[in-house]
Amino acid sequence: MTPDTLERARRIRLLVLDVDGVLTDGGLYYGAGGESLQRFHVHDGAGIKAVMAAGIAVAVISARRTPAVTARMKELGVETVVQGEQNKLEAVTEIAERMDIGLDAVACVGDDTTDVPMMRRAGLAIAVADARGPAVEAAHYRTSARGGHGAVREACDMLLLAG
Repeated sequence: MTPDTLERARRIRLLVLDVDGVLTDGGLYYGAGGESLQRFHVHDGAGIKAVMAAGIAVAVISARRTPAVTARMKELGVETVVQGEQNKLEAVTEIAERMDIGLDAVACVGDDTTDVPMMRRAGLAIAVADARGPAVEAAHYRTSARGGHGAVREACDMLLLAG
């Protein structure tokens, strides 16, 4: 982690996470009845709980809407869950305004082009290891773990280390 990234991480009060490709491996799984299934990594959940316990708020913004995200975030105690939102920058801006913080106090974790606008405005932009090119280019930091395989935990650990 560079000194600039560490300094950016010290200012973070809100961690914003994408879902598909960040909290999950990006695969779309369907059951026999057509229901959507998603795989979440337990280490990511532990990291989310740890940053919240340290006083960093967590929000999830997803372009898709699935009951699995609602259930998992409820289980983790994440109260700010925005689903079905294509304009993630607008959503993160509204959340930050409600919290009365600037976007320089927001860390965003993304993996694809839909995440780039919010990543470019965030105080700390994090791309997962298997992120697409535009998200990597917008990032201040890139995890060594892939989305759905501990990348969120790595981001959380970085924030806790910087604190």
